[in-house]
Amino acid sequence: MRRLVLPLSLALLSACSKPPAAPEAAGGGGAPPPMPVQLLQVQAQAVPVLLEAVGQLEGLREVEVRARVGGILEQQLFQEGQSVAAGTPLYQIERAHHELAVQAAQAALLQAEAQAERAGSEQQRAARLLADGMVSASAGELAASQLKAAQGQLAAARVGLREAQLNLGYTRVLAPINGRVQRNLKSLGSLVSPEGEAALLTQIVQTHPIRVRFALSEAELRQLGRTPRLQLLDASGQPLALEAKLDFAGSTVDPRLGTVPMRAELPNADGRLLPGQTVRVQLKLGEQPGFLLPQAAVLNGEQGRFVWLMKEGKATPQPVQTGGWQGDQWVIRGGLSGGDRVITDNLLKLHPGAAVAAAAPASAASAASAGAAP
Repeated sequence: MRRLVLPLSLALLSACSKPPAAPEAAGGGGAPPPMPVQLLQVQAQAVPVLLEAVGQLEGLREVEVRARVGGILEQQLFQEGQSVAAGTPLYQIERAHHELAVQAAQAALLQAEAQAERAGSEQQRAARLLADGMVSASAGELAASQLKAAQGQLAAARVGLREAQLNLGYTRVLAPINGRVQRNLKSLGSLVSPEGEAALLTQIVQTHPIRVRFALSEAELRQLGRTPRLQLLDASGQPLALEAKLDFAGSTVDPRLGTVPMRAELPNADGRLLPGQTVRVQLKLGEQPGFLLPQAAVLNGEQGRFVWLMKEGKATPQPVQTGGWQGDQWVIRGGLSGGDRVITDNLLKLHPGAAVAAAAPASAASAASAGAAP
């Protein structure tokens, strides 16, 4: 038994005295290397103070073209979408019925003139007889009243002729304003009338100059100066090279939306802008110190907008206060200091405290790869 116990004790002592196991080969564990990121070191600069709103374009004047007399629509004298001047013929309504009405009114006028002339003669005769005592005073009064009635009928006949002539002129429908004719709403051969929907023929919209309607909140309105500079942006965010001028500011607040209606006017000689189009309206109120960052560098979180900063080799989220857009960059009003290093790529891979390192500029990296031995 002694021979068995002694070797076993020696084996246990040798096992307890073994050195710790060597670490695993590199790559099997341990901390990952810092993530390479592009950095932008920001410096304060003068940036514009902007108010931004969504606006909708509308024509300077938008007029419905309606038939003022009834009849069959015989001719369409324009092309849809054509630009026309005020007074340009647009439609022709049948004339025959209205020509007959003019002739009838002329005949009625001749008859009224004859009656008025006869009544005048009768009144003069009655006046002479009354002066000679040949007729009673009532006869003289009757002749005078008949003359007045005849004169009234003559005036009515003249009005009737003028109305008939106007209706004949209305058979040729003219453009009431300068502008672009919209879609034709009545086919040739349709019966039109001066009342209801049957009267509506088309619409003319004057698009030069053109207007944009938008609204500002009460707080934004208090910031607005007397002569703010307006800049319009299209749907893609590109500025329109047109100078807009504020021509209307509402004096009441919409109780449902809490906003004040505004309107601006701008030139549109080339017809590029169309009524109904949505644009972004920027009002420049002045300048103040701030920072400009690329769009991709500013993220949205539960606590609002933030950016990633590199501090002591680690990614750190930093809340910021934005102030609108300048071109394709965010205007940062608060949250940053001059010299801060903002991370601009690999943003979705970051988390607080992640190890990061400044990546080599793209130009330097490409030069190094080009000079490497094959």
